[in-house]
Amino acid sequence: MTSVALLRQITDYANRADPYPLYAELRKTPVVRDEEGPYLVSTYWEIRSLLHDPRLSSDPRNLSPDAFRTPATEEDPNLPLSFIRLDPPEHDRLRGLAMQPFGPPHTPRRIHEMRGELGEIVSGLIDAFDGREQIDLVDDFSYPFPVTVICRLLGVPREDESRFHGWADTLAASIDPSLGSAEELEEQMRTVRQARTELAAYLAALIEERGRSPRDDMLSAMASGHGPDGRMTLAEMVTTSILLLIAGHETTVNLITNGMLTLLRNPDALQRLRDDPDLAVPMVEELLRFEPPVQLLPQKTTLADIDIAGTTIPKGVTLFLVLASGNRDPQRFTDPDRFIPDRPDNQHLGFSSGVHSCFGAPLARLEAQIALTELARRLDNPRLVEDPPPYRRNAVLRGPRHLGIAIDGLKR
Repeated sequence: MTSVALLRQITDYANRADPYPLYAELRKTPVVRDEEGPYLVSTYWEIRSLLHDPRLSSDPRNLSPDAFRTPATEEDPNLPLSFIRLDPPEHDRLRGLAMQPFGPPHTPRRIHEMRGELGEIVSGLIDAFDGREQIDLVDDFSYPFPVTVICRLLGVPREDESRFHGWADTLAASIDPSLGSAEELEEQMRTVRQARTELAAYLAALIEERGRSPRDDMLSAMASGHGPDGRMTLAEMVTTSILLLIAGHETTVNLITNGMLTLLRNPDALQRLRDDPDLAVPMVEELLRFEPPVQLLPQKTTLADIDIAGTTIPKGVTLFLVLASGNRDPQRFTDPDRFIPDRPDNQHLGFSSGVHSCFGAPLARLEAQIALTELARRLDNPRLVEDPPPYRRNAVLRGPRHLGIAIDGLKR
């Protein structure tokens, strides 16, 4: 592969079902500049090094005016940036405050104590397959499961969950924009902006209500939060809640769907999971390496010249870190193109690394472990209807848009 239009090839929908041969070619030159402008980094140790390098910025305000941009670059002018798009120290303050009601060290048991509720949601969704000969795993399971979980975690009232699902559906459209005319795309984006505005207003009102009458949920904890770093403003709380909805939801949809697709392609691994549910823990880690829901991190910016792998990446350029390529790097992983459910020493890049390592990783892991274990146990003779399935258009958050599975029934 030459340096010509590398990014265009990777993002070309024709390569969505199997981008890994492209990544293998890309790794032959660990750091390369694409003709579109950005630099691409594709090997494990170089990506990991850059993820821990303070000279790399995630703040879109540092992008040059002529930087390569994606539809996801658009920001809501009425809300502050979410912490994943900020650099320290702003990032550290907001992430620290967000973590207090979400996990260790302040609430170390919150995710663990959701295990029973997660199991009930999964069981209810699978029960709805009864009497059917075919399901679409995405629409019938992978999509509704995590958004319902996020509603419960935030503290969205049960009677409002359907409205919340509707906003999530619309916001997902901004991740996979249509390929229609410019007018159709603009109309779609107007709908997305309207949904974002309505969701922000809803969350602001709910946060203020929780501040007056707190409950045992994340919005209440944020509304009453205090500590050495102060507390979030109302706008920051709204932005953090929307981040949890979009980033946490979309990645988990792909993790579960990619996971089930991989298991159906590897029936021995599926049977091993049925026989030993504890295998779900290392298996999810291998899925995060083998078919990561986030393929690449776009639009990083260098704050200084960085020398890496024999190349000087100059200050002020746009950088793409191809995580999925690093996860298949034979210099780090033995037999990297093989799915090994209990692979040892699996320090993958599926949840990134460094200060921007995935905020919701503990919840996503638990959701995938429970979901895949129950799907493996309860689906009777599951078979793929189409392989490869139709994929989403998005090259960053890669996963099937639909995953048809034929079944002979359900096991109890």
